[in-house]
Amino acid sequence: MGYYLGADLGTSALKLLLVDTNGKIIKETTKNYRVCFPNPGWSEQNPEDWWSAFVSGVKELINGIDTSQIKGIGVGGQMHGLVVLDKDDNVIRPAILWNDGRTDKETAYLNEVIGKEKLSSLTANIAFAGFTAPKILWLLNNEPENFTKINKIMLPKDYLNYKLTGIHSTDYSDASGMLLLDVKNKRWSNEMLKICSISKGQMPTLFESFEEIGTILPDIAAQLNLNANIVVVAGAGDNAAAAIGTGTVTDGKCNISLGTSGTVFVSSDKFSVDKNNALHSFCHASGSYHLMGCILSAASCNSWFCEEILGSNDYVKEQANITDDKLGSNDVFFLPYLMGERSPINDTDARGTFTGMRMDTTRADMLQAVLEGVAFAIRDNFEIVKEQGINITCSSLCGGGAKSELWQKILCNVLNVDITLLQTEQGPGYGAAMLAMVGCGEFDNVEECAAKFVKINKSITPDTKINARYETQYNKFKEIYPTLKNLFKKIK
Repeated sequence: MGYYLGADLGTSALKLLLVDTNGKIIKETTKNYRVCFPNPGWSEQNPEDWWSAFVSGVKELINGIDTSQIKGIGVGGQMHGLVVLDKDDNVIRPAILWNDGRTDKETAYLNEVIGKEKLSSLTANIAFAGFTAPKILWLLNNEPENFTKINKIMLPKDYLNYKLTGIHSTDYSDASGMLLLDVKNKRWSNEMLKICSISKGQMPTLFESFEEIGTILPDIAAQLNLNANIVVVAGAGDNAAAAIGTGTVTDGKCNISLGTSGTVFVSSDKFSVDKNNALHSFCHASGSYHLMGCILSAASCNSWFCEEILGSNDYVKEQANITDDKLGSNDVFFLPYLMGERSPINDTDARGTFTGMRMDTTRADMLQAVLEGVAFAIRDNFEIVKEQGINITCSSLCGGGAKSELWQKILCNVLNVDITLLQTEQGPGYGAAMLAMVGCGEFDNVEECAAKFVKINKSITPDTKINARYETQYNKFKEIYPTLKNLFKKIK
């Protein structure tokens, strides 16, 4: 029997899992840290806070455990964040996160001057404000002194791997979201690096997610009370890691994640790009490819409305009055664009709105609109997947929002697909531990590992009456953003 440590470096917290070779979670712990918003639309974190959380979390996790049995570590993490190190490997400035919206000028430059067609030919994607390349250009344009200090560029989870091993690495799934990787051929795009005024020498070494990058440095092993021979694998971006943990590893399988952000993740054996680049075409942690749509605010919409607006953290109580007869019959609509929006509209100016309120509108009506608005935004991405000729009839569901039975029902009927909940739903951390197992030779490949560990706990099927009502509601929802799009530009 051996143990594997899986980490999920999230936006608000680091979650750590200790998993045995049978896939059983032995222990888990969570360490929170702050997100800083120094200006409207900005979002930053100090990478040292991640490392401090990792150190304290690991010590707590391994307390009472025979650490000689720990064989490997895998880390899944928030994507797109810009971490920059100087020649002494010190952090130059706070990391600019995935949900930061400051790069509208740089994003416009890439899409309109360099051109979407060229970007797609080089990287299989177009520029989105959250991607890493626009952040690099922002640093060049706004903080030239910091830009000249850059010796290494990496992503958030890669900073933890660097601290563990001393190796500057990243994996293909996470690198896909930088707009610097030739996704189809799995190599850095020299032309994109040139466009961003950086060199290949400043980039981390590329690995498959399940590949070993090294072992723990002796002094770090002593600090963590671990053995120095523990293998560290490259890990994966959070969505790809979550897909491993949910078994979304074979062609055509789908997973929806309702975390801080929301994603539609479709695994594919073949590389493909949709005609408008509305979805991301990325490498998968399994070694293949995937299509992904990402909405920037998902479960965060629910927490914002309940906690900040209603002053309540009792989510179950707030949802109690939303009964089946009300589903698909709400007069209130909500655009969930609290941080702008990525897929499929790619608009940093977009904002959250309530539409259709009257004097008799209740707090339950507004909360229902929030849950439905997120589901409709997920549906927007489903429609693009359908245009690719991919017919999704079933999807697994993970993330904090997936715990709500009401939200499960809403999504199932808005999307008109079966929804499955898994026996073990630990998202990126569990997937990262599975990647470590593959890297250490417990399994020959990711598919074999997923087939053994991922089991369905519950299935939900659409209700024909509720689905029919939601079809009508979705058609109304689709008209709200186009109507308000130009207004958003004036009020930003």
